[in-house]
Amino acid sequence: MRLVRFSSGTSPAVLGVLLGNRVHALTDLVPNAPSDQRDVIADWDRLSTAIAAAVPSTGGLPLDQVTLRAPIARPGKILGIGLNYADHIEESKDAGLTIPTSQVWFAKLPTSVNDPDGDIELPKASPMLDYEVELVAVIGRGGRHISREEAPAHVFGYAVGNDYTVRDWQHRTPQWTVGKSFDTHCPFGPAIVTADEVSDPHALDIRCFVNGELRQNSNTRHLVFNLWDQIAELSQAMTLEPGDLIFTGTPGGIGFGSKPYRPLKVDDVVRSEIDGIGTIENRVVQEP
Repeated sequence: MRLVRFSSGTSPAVLGVLLGNRVHALTDLVPNAPSDQRDVIADWDRLSTAIAAAVPSTGGLPLDQVTLRAPIARPGKILGIGLNYADHIEESKDAGLTIPTSQVWFAKLPTSVNDPDGDIELPKASPMLDYEVELVAVIGRGGRHISREEAPAHVFGYAVGNDYTVRDWQHRTPQWTVGKSFDTHCPFGPAIVTADEVSDPHALDIRCFVNGELRQNSNTRHLVFNLWDQIAELSQAMTLEPGDLIFTGTPGGIGFGSKPYRPLKVDDVVRSEIDGIGTIENRVVQEP
């Protein structure tokens, strides 16, 4: 199943289910359904049965008549792993980065969340804006001290994300969170694809285009630390909760890895896609 948030016209965003090319409001299928996607995820065992029983063969709105929003308006945690594809590590050596012996984690703050087709702001503070296509895992069942063997049961679903990064702010200190957390710099979507529809999250082709030029092209089998290892590591330190996001790493081909460096510019269009999950597309605009 594919879960979305969407708006139509001037109406506020609501939760929905994407079936083919039509979007059905969740409350049309399940009266009194939660209005927060995190609550839907937490109560999925009950709600999924009700949704499946209520899905009509007709109705809903055509996909091209709605605007898809970030599937979760305000995730509790957005966690990203750095240096998690070998080719990305190689291209980052000029910044003094080497193959990690431990997982390298940072946070993207919830105020950075953006819609799957939302504009990305080139900040006033820096011209060094870069792109990083990533598979995003959405936590379903929360917990602590989750083993790697138990980890698959804790994943609710997957989305496409782009971990936009302001490179000089990222590299001015050892801690990357500020350079990763500028407003608008965390688009993801277009939907949350439930885990039962993804046979193997470690066998997905992943690509990023800038103005139609293929810049990143890899497969999630090349992750240095796979998703199950990531969940096991994080849950030793913190409680993972329904709706938390894990950005699982980006492959080589970022602008910073080019010689010379190719930062994003105003009016650049970045398309991020993962086979079986979907596509998001974002235009760069100047921060007002």
